[in-house]
Parts: sequence; C-alpha cells; structure tokens
Amino acid sequence: MAGASEPHNRIATNLIASIHAALAGKDCVVYPSDMRVGCSTGLYTYPDVSVVCGPPQLEDRLGDTLLNPLAIVEILSPSTEAYDRGKKFQHYRSMSSLREYVLIAQDHICVEKFLLPNDGGPWTWTAQIDRENILTLGSCEATVRITDIYAGVEFPSPTIADVSPFTVYPDGAPPR
Repeated sequence: MAGASEPHNRIATNLIASIHAALAGKDCVVYPSDMRVGCSTGLYTYPDVSVVCGPPQLEDRLGDTLLNPLAIVEILSPSTEAYDRGKKFQHYRSMSSLREYVLIAQDHICVEKFLLPNDGGPWTWTAQIDRENILTLGSCEATVRITDIYAGVEFPSPTIADVSPFTVYPDGAPPR
C-alpha cells in the first residue's frame, strides 16, 4: 500500500539492506514492495519484503509477479494488521514455496515469525521482543539483528492509559 509511515519505511529499508547483505554470495534475491506476489488462490499482493532463492518463477513475460517466494515479510500498521495476520496469511499459505512469514511491528519491538518445516509439519510461531535478538530466515540462510531492523526508529512514549498489566516493554520495564 502506498503512503506508509516514516517508521514503516525505515524498517523496510533497514530490513532489505540487512537481508541483502546476509544473502551475499548466495543464489537468493530480496525484493522490495514493488514486486507483486501471486498466490495460488488468485490473490495478488505487494508484500513489504519477499525473498526467493534459485531462479524466480514469474507469472508472465512482464516479469512483475513472483510465484515462488520462500519468505515474505509484512510490516504491520493499524489499518492492515488484522488482514496481514488473517486472510492475507491464509492466501500466502496456499503457496507451496512459502516457508517463512514474518510480521514486524512498527510502534514497538516485536518480530514474529511463522515457519513451515520442510518435513510438512504444522506452521510454528515465535516472537522476538528484545533488541539484542536475531531474526533467522532459515529458508534462505540469512540472519538479521533485531537492532538493525529497528535502527533509527523512534517509538512513541506510552501514556498512563496505554499501560496495562499485559503490556510488554522492549527493555522489560515501563518508562518513567
């Protein structure tokens, strides 16, 4: 979707640069949000980041629709989060090539990864909420530091109304 926020764009730029560097020397390519992805269900999307290893399978001679991503990343925004987690992920799961789906929050540190094991087991979920952790994209053998993903991103300070017993803070303690 055009017109993303500054944090969204910064995270996307950081992530693409970090994945590109991690893929150096490998037969893999990272694509930005201008590369359309075609799902087996007939849905076409423009994920924030997609990764393919080996030859890209393109829908037609125009070369603008990727059919075989191994990993897809969506940066969450308030207007798209429910769709990215629900229906869109349902469409993405229809692609036989997809092994990893990553959701990245833009208003706090949280990187969630859904992984489909090669043995055909069920999708698994993990979340990283610590700036010092690493995002591992096993499908393309790339690792990215969470701190690099969020480099230069300023988070809004929560107000007292935002604080609840269930709030997770990036450094483990509420702001003073």
